[in-house]
Amino acid sequence: MYKIPYYTEADTEKVFAFMQAHPFAIITGAGDHFPVATHVPVAISRDAAGKIILSGHIMRKSDHHLAFEKNPEVLVIFNGPHCYVSASWYTTPVMGSTWNYMTVHAKGKIRFTGEAGTRAAVRAVTERFEGTASVSAFDKLPDEYVDQMVKAITGFHIEVETLENVFKLSQNRDKASQENIIAQLRARADEDSHSIAAEMELRLLHS
Repeated sequence: MYKIPYYTEADTEKVFAFMQAHPFAIITGAGDHFPVATHVPVAISRDAAGKIILSGHIMRKSDHHLAFEKNPEVLVIFNGPHCYVSASWYTTPVMGSTWNYMTVHAKGKIRFTGEAGTRAAVRAVTERFEGTASVSAFDKLPDEYVDQMVKAITGFHIEVETLENVFKLSQNRDKASQENIIAQLRARADEDSHSIAAEMELRLLHS
């Protein structure tokens, strides 16, 4: 990870909120020949001791499931908005351009659950994104469908042991450059550029 102090968000509550806002994560680990990875939505919570817990479910006997069983040490990546930033927007433009982005890396050990835990994991993720009033809410799914589904998947929990982040938002640039970057990003049509501009603006207001 690109560890530069001025790109690191020190407020752990903001980092936690960022993870909750971007719950479609990448879980990576060591395979026999190559690294393995899977993209999954995760439920993010804190236990009684304040530890961050990630939970969800993956397909049984997939390459990543088998690899995680052998080596439970995993890295979970939460990606947020990102965009190209042209050096032509700086007050001193004769330098390399860059990319602004926000990401969080969580490391811990993945633990797989039994059937009851798998059902609980499916319920947690479904209720997080579907709610309880929907016609597709967990409690409205036929029992036979759930029974069949839990045979093909396994629930998991990851207790986060270390948490790192990079919120690279042109903090190393002067105020005039930052203001122009914000204006240029707002003039674009894509949502990521607007999101980065909003994050930069918040930091300027509180600097």
